[in-house]
Amino acid sequence: MEETFVPFRGIKNDLRGRLFCYRQDWSGGFHAGNRILAPTTYIFFASAIPVISFGEQLERNTDGILTAVQTLASTFLCGTIHSIIGGQPLLILGVAEPTVLMYTFMYSFAKDRPDMDSKLFLAWAGWVCVWASLLLFLLAILGACSIINRFTRIAGELFGLLIALLFMQQAIRGLIDEFRIPNRENPKAIEYSLAWRFSNGMFAIVLSFGLLLTALGSRKARSWRYGTGWLRGFIADYGVPLMVLIWTGVSYMPSGSVPKVIPRRLSSPNPWSSGAYENWTVIKEMGNVPIVYIVGAFIPATMIAVLYYFDHSVASQLAQQKEFNLRKPSSFHYDLLLLGFLTLLCGLIGIPPSNGVIPQSPMHTKSLATLKHQLLRSRLVATAQNSMRQNASLGQLYGNMQEAYKQMQTPLIYQEQSVHGLRELKESTIQLASSMGNIDAPVDESVFDIEKEIDDLLPVEVKEQRLSNLLQSVMVGGCVAAMPFLRKIPTSVLWGYFAFMAIESLPGNQFWERILLLFTAPSRRFKVLEEHHASFVETVPFKTIAAFTIFQTAYLLVCFGLTWLPIAGVLFPLMIMLLVPVRQYVLPKLFKGAHLTDLDAADYEEYPAVPFEIATEIDAGVRRTYAESAEILNELVTRSRGEIKHMSSPKVTSTSGTPAADLRSRHSPQIMEKGYSPRMNDLRQGKSPTVSGRGKFSPGMGEARPSKLGDGVRGSTMK
Repeated sequence: MEETFVPFRGIKNDLRGRLFCYRQDWSGGFHAGNRILAPTTYIFFASAIPVISFGEQLERNTDGILTAVQTLASTFLCGTIHSIIGGQPLLILGVAEPTVLMYTFMYSFAKDRPDMDSKLFLAWAGWVCVWASLLLFLLAILGACSIINRFTRIAGELFGLLIALLFMQQAIRGLIDEFRIPNRENPKAIEYSLAWRFSNGMFAIVLSFGLLLTALGSRKARSWRYGTGWLRGFIADYGVPLMVLIWTGVSYMPSGSVPKVIPRRLSSPNPWSSGAYENWTVIKEMGNVPIVYIVGAFIPATMIAVLYYFDHSVASQLAQQKEFNLRKPSSFHYDLLLLGFLTLLCGLIGIPPSNGVIPQSPMHTKSLATLKHQLLRSRLVATAQNSMRQNASLGQLYGNMQEAYKQMQTPLIYQEQSVHGLRELKESTIQLASSMGNIDAPVDESVFDIEKEIDDLLPVEVKEQRLSNLLQSVMVGGCVAAMPFLRKIPTSVLWGYFAFMAIESLPGNQFWERILLLFTAPSRRFKVLEEHHASFVETVPFKTIAAFTIFQTAYLLVCFGLTWLPIAGVLFPLMIMLLVPVRQYVLPKLFKGAHLTDLDAADYEEYPAVPFEIATEIDAGVRRTYAESAEILNELVTRSRGEIKHMSSPKVTSTSGTPAADLRSRHSPQIMEKGYSPRMNDLRQGKSPTVSGRGKFSPGMGEARPSKLGDGVRGSTMK
């Protein structure tokens, strides 16, 4: 995004860029066929369930003036408009918790004023939205979104982890409330006696954890060893909503003498009940608000405008992180302008406004990355099978797949060209082909396992389109009519889903990975190298990683503590914005520039796994390992009987490396340029990834970098 503060220039650039892509935004979604339903259903549940929960919270806090019907209607209306005429279709709009907090504060203020009372609450809220929309127009026109360029990874990931923390907090609070007497209920009723409240709470824990564990497990269904391929794919795509239905069914198992309110379920009025649509004509009452309150509405409007500006922009930024390799331009300025119109519209019809939400927006992008992976994989599998039938060599097979991959990249006039081709073949596969005697000999699945190899070749890409956003918004609107059915869902299932969303947003967050690294025992840190890991693990000393993570964690706790304050809690985004000057002027004085660049890199640079034998330290001619004796023994014996493993590779008859090098030079340009991992070649020559010293090469050059992971355990030896 171009950083410009010239009035209207940012909006003009956004419109020009997205208009070139608009037609392909729709055709790309329809060309995906019925596979588009998987990410649509996934993000629909991620969007609808929190909105319903926030609606129930608003109903309690506003004495029934606002309910889940209004929050669902707002999410449907704003989401549909944005999916059709918005700039960035990956951005998901919905009623967020900060909006609930602001409306709760505004209602508490209005009902205590004798000259306004609760009857004019929505009319006054309409004036607040009018002022807020004017401020959003001003921010969009003056190019305020250009500041988002200065939000580095430290700010985005801290905000994402804070939202995950708030979702988990909501889940825990909900479970605790299951043991309490609900508001506006008769405490003397038998179903609210101590015994029944305890039974309801324990059953809620079962339902919540049941949904959480099964939903997390279903997302990994494609890697299961059981079931056919289509069944595993179906569970992976639709397992989460399926688990909601299953655990809702389980909640009806108690019967007989068990009170009907156990377990507790959603309570929201039907959309056709009397008075459900009184707020839609609130514009008629806005003239009855005293002038002093109309002017005073500017104060909460300023807070809402700042809140929406930050939430909306950061949600869009997290949905467009560089590791997603998006090819279409962003649209921060225009989307903020559109948000101003949507805020005005919602205020005039008496419903709470919607804005870009986290973690739903990055979750939407991740689900579309899975969709693009499936589409590419299907094409490459067919290409590989056809090449094998034609007796192609490994190099020819790789070239055919590379050509098929390029054909799948839709050319557009105004989009970045894809710089990512297929990843290089694994060295083990090349060595296996070379061991057959003739490098140009035809290959079969004994050399190139299609089901396993292709997943490793595909880069991360996203199916950028508008259809999934439109469909999920329409489905959210359908929830208004389906309210009688939604009221059958236990509230405890909602709390489990909140926890699922919090955990689902953590993978890929380097801040979270560094927190886990802090709790990793020094004798086990080598295991991080045995898996794909971020580049900073090998380029930054562990003490620096720890200090940077502790600072970020302390800052996170301060922001989280602010959310507990009554009205000041909605201003926690200001603390996130404060990270911009902190990153530019404070952190460079505390950390070395090269280390700070690696820890706060814009791109997520990932290194391949290092084998166990290489992830050791060689110091003064003495081989030292971080593994303990018991763990080495575990690697040598079987799990079931404890017998010594007898491992052999009947396929490999030669370990000559010359044909492999020949194959790289003749058939895989990527392999010739990158050489797999130059760091691995250094390691094979006897150098350790844990030798002290940074070296003279920068991380971006792809040169050999000694690992600093073992700095904290230097000098320990095996007994």
